[in-house]
Amino acid sequence: MFSISIASKAVLVITIVFSVMSMEGKTRVTQQLFGRMPDGTPVEMYTLNAHDVEVKIITYGGSVVSLRTPDRSGKVDDIVLGFDSLDGYVAKSTFFGALVGRYANRIAKGHFTLDGTTYTLPINNGQNTLHGGRGFDKVVWQAKAVENGIELKHGSPDGDQGFPGNLTVTVRYTLINHDLVIDYAATTDKDTVVNLTNHSYFNLAGHGNGDILKHVVQINASNYTLADATLIPTGEIASVEGTPFDFRTPKVIGERIDQDNEQLRVAKGYDQNWVLNNKDGKLSEAAKVYEPSTGRTLEVLTTEPGLQFYTGNHIEGTITGKQGRQYRFRSAFCLETEHFPDSPNHPNFPSTELKVGHRYHSVTIFRFGTRKN
Repeated sequence: MFSISIASKAVLVITIVFSVMSMEGKTRVTQQLFGRMPDGTPVEMYTLNAHDVEVKIITYGGSVVSLRTPDRSGKVDDIVLGFDSLDGYVAKSTFFGALVGRYANRIAKGHFTLDGTTYTLPINNGQNTLHGGRGFDKVVWQAKAVENGIELKHGSPDGDQGFPGNLTVTVRYTLINHDLVIDYAATTDKDTVVNLTNHSYFNLAGHGNGDILKHVVQINASNYTLADATLIPTGEIASVEGTPFDFRTPKVIGERIDQDNEQLRVAKGYDQNWVLNNKDGKLSEAAKVYEPSTGRTLEVLTTEPGLQFYTGNHIEGTITGKQGRQYRFRSAFCLETEHFPDSPNHPNFPSTELKVGHRYHSVTIFRFGTRKN
């Protein structure tokens, strides 16, 4: 089915509408032009609608630009940070909603050794490499509609940002009922390292609606990785017992975020990697979040061994986001499902190696809901 709409400035936009029926229900996928890169490359936006959840994803960075869900009274709001136009995503390295790779999180001093060869990466975060240098958040992915969602593909050539191997990455976003499912896959023609995630910034009260300190969080992890002053793991895996990192039972984010704790001081809040209690790599619950004023809930399930919980400590009020709203200090949180930071330099961490002939595969589900109190 095709529908035609007129965009602003008298530009004709063809919107392709795909309606697919699955056992879980009907998901509607629409496609339209979001903008053009400086070289003229078009960036498309896909909108996924299922029941009362709407997700908008652009091909630039594979970024989730909008995610609308109802609160306990049925009022719908957008619960992720982002920009109204492509310019914001191109001009700023915020990672809002983006697919991050080749290596999500940090690699110490931009170096790692694999199969006896040392590889050098761009330094873009103090003395370290963050999120793969100029990574997958800054490329235009190839996209097509699939059942219940979209499929994105990107080919990263051998030597891209210093990483070895021609890497072929496929990411599927599907919306089924109230679940946003992200399915990651990759193959290589040379042994390499891979760590992929989605970097959505959530505020369950609505984007730009104050800070997230009253959100209640639970994380299914008994341990976390200690980090040095540059947020690189020391290699020690520590118990959360008796620390402000113990979220095994629900805790209000703001309750302990400013405690006199060296790890919190260095990160200016929460920005640590939790070692999930998921020992077998099967899809299991990683975290739950509840926002009391709206009743919105978010449940995160993943096959990954780690979860980087980040509380927007470097959002400083200088970013104007969607609808002209100012994004301020701790105005959003991230739950990045991934392997541990700097794993290539820590043999005791779960391996991020991807060998020739093998397939990287990871699944994360963001499940949205509400509760009365």
